[in-house]
Amino acid sequence: MSKLRKSAQGQQCTLRLTGCNYNPETVVLAHIRNNQFCGVAMKPPDYMGVFACSSCHDKIDGRIKSDGTYKDILGAQNETLKYWVEVGLIEVKK
Repeated sequence: MSKLRKSAQGQQCTLRLTGCNYNPETVVLAHIRNNQFCGVAMKPPDYMGVFACSSCHDKIDGRIKSDGTYKDILGAQNETLKYWVEVGLIEVKK
């Protein structure tokens, strides 16, 4: 398990879509599917993910219909990246 995936354990959901269960015990790293970076049985890199509770993860992966937008996903990704930079899991070089 990568450090980024492991860092999702116990975090708050950054996606917070309608129906979010807000339960940190169910949070995992949910990969943002984009045709440029993934394919059949291929996930995008872990840095292209968000902290998502089980309910939001089902929505982002299409298992449950969602009213979420790319704006919601982008906001969650920004929040997740900010956390990783703050705790030193991702380094931004100047």
